[in-house]
Amino acid sequence: MQVDTQAEKQAILKDYRQLLRLVRPHMQKGDEDRIRHAFELALDAHKDMRRKSGEPYIHHPLAVAKIVAGEIGLGTTSVICALLHDTVEDTEMTLDDIKKEFGNAAAKIIDGLTKISKISHQTASIQAENYRKILLTLSDDIRVILIKIADRLHNMRTLDGMSRKNQLKIASETIYLYAPLSHRLGLYSIKGELEDLAMKYTDTDKYKEIATALESTKKERAKYINDFVKPLQEDMNKAGLKANVFGRPKSISSIWNKMKKKQVEFDDVYDKFAIRVILDSPLEKEKEDCWRAYSIVTDKYSPQPNRMRDWISHPKGNGYESLHTTVMGPGGKWVEVQIRSQRMDEVAEKGLAAHYKYKENKFKSQNTAEEAIESWLMQVREFLKNPDLNPIEFINDFKLQLYQKEIYIFTPKGELRILPSGGTALDFAYSIHSNIGDGCIGAKVNNKLVPISHVLVNGDQVEIITSRKQRPSEDWLSIVTTSRAKSKIKNSLREEKRKIAEDGKEILERKLNQIKANYNNDNINVLTNFFKAPSSMDLLYGIARGNINLNEIKHLKNIGGNLEIAKIEKSIRTDEFQELSHNTENTEIPKNAELVIFDESSKFPYEFAKCCGAIPGDDVVGFISINGVIKIHRTGCPNVINLMSKYGYRIIKTRWTANTTPAFLTTVKLNGLDDIGLINKMTNVISGDMKMNMQSISIESKEGIFEGIIKVFAKDNNQVTKLIHKLKNLDGVISVIREEI
Repeated sequence: MQVDTQAEKQAILKDYRQLLRLVRPHMQKGDEDRIRHAFELALDAHKDMRRKSGEPYIHHPLAVAKIVAGEIGLGTTSVICALLHDTVEDTEMTLDDIKKEFGNAAAKIIDGLTKISKISHQTASIQAENYRKILLTLSDDIRVILIKIADRLHNMRTLDGMSRKNQLKIASETIYLYAPLSHRLGLYSIKGELEDLAMKYTDTDKYKEIATALESTKKERAKYINDFVKPLQEDMNKAGLKANVFGRPKSISSIWNKMKKKQVEFDDVYDKFAIRVILDSPLEKEKEDCWRAYSIVTDKYSPQPNRMRDWISHPKGNGYESLHTTVMGPGGKWVEVQIRSQRMDEVAEKGLAAHYKYKENKFKSQNTAEEAIESWLMQVREFLKNPDLNPIEFINDFKLQLYQKEIYIFTPKGELRILPSGGTALDFAYSIHSNIGDGCIGAKVNNKLVPISHVLVNGDQVEIITSRKQRPSEDWLSIVTTSRAKSKIKNSLREEKRKIAEDGKEILERKLNQIKANYNNDNINVLTNFFKAPSSMDLLYGIARGNINLNEIKHLKNIGGNLEIAKIEKSIRTDEFQELSHNTENTEIPKNAELVIFDESSKFPYEFAKCCGAIPGDDVVGFISINGVIKIHRTGCPNVINLMSKYGYRIIKTRWTANTTPAFLTTVKLNGLDDIGLINKMTNVISGDMKMNMQSISIESKEGIFEGIIKVFAKDNNQVTKLIHKLKNLDGVISVIREEI
């Protein structure tokens, strides 16, 4: 196909001009020349490269730079780095070239971006280690991770051109790490889009279903919002408040999460949109004006008592400030209202980056927000310094804190500290200092003595009680919820383990001396392998604890003091080391392998994962388990999304055969108003109308309301959809859903 080079040049130039318009508000003297120079270098470096879609590659760095400038709000240096972010990895340009042309700061940022872009598809440990590198950039220059998030957002927006396997891998990584990280950095708008785009590929059918339902109810929703907003806007104007009152739709993924959490259908989700009140207020009057607006809203519409959230007096840990309330709107519908100033709204949309815009201002709430973020970043830096941290263990622990809701706790002197919801007295102790945590024996919460496992709630005042004799123990890991506390406890336990291992070393030295064998690294490695110990320290620890029987050394050859494992090795696994090995680094799967379910010629062993109950017609993916058997999951299953995000190389493309397949057991949940003969009507629909076999039906009725679970054998998801439709039409039945994950 002939390429219209002139049209391509015009499209590139159009993109570049759009970028300049976005970054102009942040520009200083000479910045436009620097940006033009970076653009020309990137254009030349990528001149022979094209994306999967066929368009010139330069459109990608331009798009990332536009996100950086327009949607995150970063300045000239970040825009330059976004334009050049792939040059060092993909072209002949070097970091020295970047440093020479644009200075040290730009070179450091691009170095960080280059390091974290090399995520390997080969092994779990390498992939997790690269996640760790991504987070290590937080301790260097926060702009690295912000540009990386912009890069991921554009990749997600253009994911259609990728293979199905890569779509699932990239979408899973996004939902597992990048969306929570965006949330923690306060990039709420980007976080919502990343979640929606990930859902588009991991749960395509449900995404399309909700998107279609939103589109079909758009006019009705717009009219309702207008009726709700109009009187509020008038009252704000009368009160002399400069306010912009409008409705904003909730993301598809957030609606789906509510449907799953509350086990309701689309029509029963009341908050498909939120009303925003954005105030044009000077910094010194922000708080006062927000509360005045809150008063106007709650005078007009009755508030729900338990749904008020004040993040203005106490901003979230990522700096988010807003008043939230849920009120009863026209027609008896609950409506969420968010009230904040223009500055607060910019922080809510652009997160951490927006703080730098207001950095010079000494306004109290702003400093508090910035201190909260800096405090979190300090915890991340401290957490990352641990050299013994297992990469996958690290990612799991770190992710715990990204999405957790926050509570506000006070010290005895009245200082405010932020903990994740569910945090315990022991978490609070470790938030103060690791020594306080290690010595914690209890706490006084609101002057009442409580154990270290006591779960704290918003507003608690906590005094930690310590003892010099106290030492952390293994069960503490199940008490704490914060990654900081877990890391500190593991460090202390390792140190204790090292001390005990010293005793094991003396015992082993004596044993080797008895059999005239050398105590050296080679023999230690042989013994570690022989006893299947995870490490030499675990070997010595096991010996000290009596979990390893050193008499088994007789099964080893002793040649001149050097030990060797005999050819016929006796399998020895003590209680200490019976955990299943997850080392599947050498699993070999053909690159373009495909599993066709129920195809008799298929050479791959497979079985259906019990967690999500896939049936024919569902969008599915195969995941190679540690024993080589392929587990079939629905693509939207949280378990497989978690696995794909860490072990992308173990994904295998999977589809259903067109041949006749057996019936699958699936579960349908329903509720409604109890009525005589209801069970009979249901069984007539299932067995009579639908000709489906039923395994069981369970109905519980209380005070005229019933909840039921029906297990039936279905040929495919179309048959289940028809069954749900027929059951919904029965008198008294309110809701029917297929059991979701």
